[in-house]
Amino acid sequence: MSYGPGVKVVSILGEDYSIKAPAGEEQTLLDAALMLKAALAETKKKYPTLIGDRLLVLAAMNLCSQQIEMQKRHKQELDRYQEQVSATVEVISKTINQA
Repeated sequence: MSYGPGVKVVSILGEDYSIKAPAGEEQTLLDAALMLKAALAETKKKYPTLIGDRLLVLAAMNLCSQQIEMQKRHKQELDRYQEQVSATVEVISKTINQA
């Protein structure tokens, strides 16, 4: 359901939220809501007695920790690629200087 341009209504834990997405980002908003719902369901499976805010906070903390781990892995990959590029540039430079 949507109201006005860019405004989407998402239901989280039985509450409806009207959220305006930037132009062209409506699908990202809906995907984020689905991701949060999946995280809530997964957290609820692990901790069936949690409800409301406690469930929401724990699910959000799990999502944040996953994001941090992805950022660390991304940085490590970028660093590794930078090292490879630097090594390749060094080899090319030596080859050019020997020619």
